[in-house]
Amino acid sequence: MGSKNKSSSGNRRIYSMFYLIALCGLFYLIGAWQKGGTGKGDRIAMHVNRLTECEILPNLRFESHHNDKGISEPSEPEAKVFQPCDAQYTDYTPCYEQDRTMGYPTENMIHRERNCPSQEKKLNCLIPAPKGYMTPFLWPKSRDIVYYANVPYKSPREEKATQNWALFQGNVLRFPSRGTMFPQGVDAYIDELASIIPIANGSIRTALDIGCGVASWGAYMLKRNVMTMSFGPKDSEEAQVQLALERGVPAVIGVLGTIHLPYPSGAFDMAHCSRCPIPWTSNGGMYLMEVDRVLRPGGYWILSGPPINWKTQQSSGKQSQEDLEAEQKKIEELAESICWEKKYENGDIAIWRKRLNPESCQSQSANLCMNSDNADDVWYKKMVACKTPFSEATIEGEDDGQELKEFPGRIFATPPRISKGLVQGVTAESYQQDNKLWRKHVNTYKRINKLIGTTRYRNVMDMNAGLGGFAAALESPNSWVMNVVPTIAQNTLGVIYERGLIGIYHDWCEGFSTYPRTYDLVHAQGLFSLYQDKCSMEDILLEMDRILRPEGAVIIRDEADVVNKVRKIVRGIRWEAKMVDHEDGPLVPYKILIAVKQYWVGNSTTNGK
Repeated sequence: MGSKNKSSSGNRRIYSMFYLIALCGLFYLIGAWQKGGTGKGDRIAMHVNRLTECEILPNLRFESHHNDKGISEPSEPEAKVFQPCDAQYTDYTPCYEQDRTMGYPTENMIHRERNCPSQEKKLNCLIPAPKGYMTPFLWPKSRDIVYYANVPYKSPREEKATQNWALFQGNVLRFPSRGTMFPQGVDAYIDELASIIPIANGSIRTALDIGCGVASWGAYMLKRNVMTMSFGPKDSEEAQVQLALERGVPAVIGVLGTIHLPYPSGAFDMAHCSRCPIPWTSNGGMYLMEVDRVLRPGGYWILSGPPINWKTQQSSGKQSQEDLEAEQKKIEELAESICWEKKYENGDIAIWRKRLNPESCQSQSANLCMNSDNADDVWYKKMVACKTPFSEATIEGEDDGQELKEFPGRIFATPPRISKGLVQGVTAESYQQDNKLWRKHVNTYKRINKLIGTTRYRNVMDMNAGLGGFAAALESPNSWVMNVVPTIAQNTLGVIYERGLIGIYHDWCEGFSTYPRTYDLVHAQGLFSLYQDKCSMEDILLEMDRILRPEGAVIIRDEADVVNKVRKIVRGIRWEAKMVDHEDGPLVPYKILIAVKQYWVGNSTTNGK
């Protein structure tokens, strides 16, 4: 009898064990179903997380299958330690180094366009901060004052001082609101624009500033809730774009040269150019036609300074009043030929408006582009002197409810490109689900790092922006987000601009169009999975380190195995990092890596290459 009872008890234990194993397996499958992170069934996921702490198998933790010991071969060497670059590379910009572009022709600004190093010539070291580097002032103070040690160039001190753009005082550079471009002050200048352009009602949200200087126009447009993408060249006044970013204003290195601007068609509500020496009517009007491509129907173009001011300016010796008058006349004719209507001229300022649709054009004589279906396919593509036709993506349907909403309403409203079915695989329902998911993700980030959403992280980058959900969930006057759409990902940048956000196309196998130490927070969702067969993880991480400010933060969200590979590399680049579970629990095969870049500066004895 005792033997029988003992046998029965043993059988029950065996059955119980199999039952618990089966139950854990079922919970694992449910957890795997949760991996998409749609936000559905969160209570179920939390319940699963509690139940899967199975005492029978204490080592059954999903993370244990993805840690370094589990995925590394015994003979694999320790993490590579990256050395600092020489101090001469403090402001290294990989694709704009003048010693590599000096042999290129100056015609059409070819020598100022992107020219990236080959794999063999890439720096394989950490870009140092300059001696005396200090954490930038917080916004909005940073708009008007920056530490000179962070951007120690002579050009802002000497050249800009005569134009009253930047004044050197003690250990800082100050940016007066008055200067050569805005003699009455930037606010007064914008007030004049606002007398013609409906800036105050939210219909004007995204703007492009061409040849931006130190981005004062974009800085003051932020007061009007207008987000400006500013760009300018890296030239003899090489610190301009870096100064803009140091001020906390969106900007990138770039020129109107021979290749398209890295923005989608119909992206901007307004474009602006003040005192920029661009030959608008040369090359068959190619540059003005490129502005037309990125300007949405109904958008505005502002040109101030030469040649508009020929009536009030004395001859400068470079161009006579007659030449300037003739140039303005050519601009007027070209603008009319591409379906723009002149709305205003006074003193130095002229304003045109792009018509809403082709039917409203009084005359159109410009050649139409043949590849109108690929108006957003612009990465390294040559510009052609042709007018981009009005497309289904950019014409607003005023009678069918598909027009852009006024900001901030447009940030979560279904963008026209999605409502018209122009983004493959994305519907209005999946778009709203994506917004819900990113609100959940950002709330998780804020619980981990309470500085997110504050002015401490003013300049933010999303390296794989998708539909812009991260930036939308983070939207605040405290910060702005540069939404990067990789050139190998689905083209969603047009959707991002329709939401009233800004961004740019980029290939992360190359250096980004910015200076070192220009972003406070960098976010990468699925980026390393996207590029793991395209280029080296090390190269991407070194580029992230280059653009990240000392004590800046990084958030990487990806598949667990990928995150572990990234974590191992990070050990060698002076980041303090920690991996945490997905917010839906440890069974979800995605992980989050949170990192902070250490503070360190270069010195004259640094011997890295």
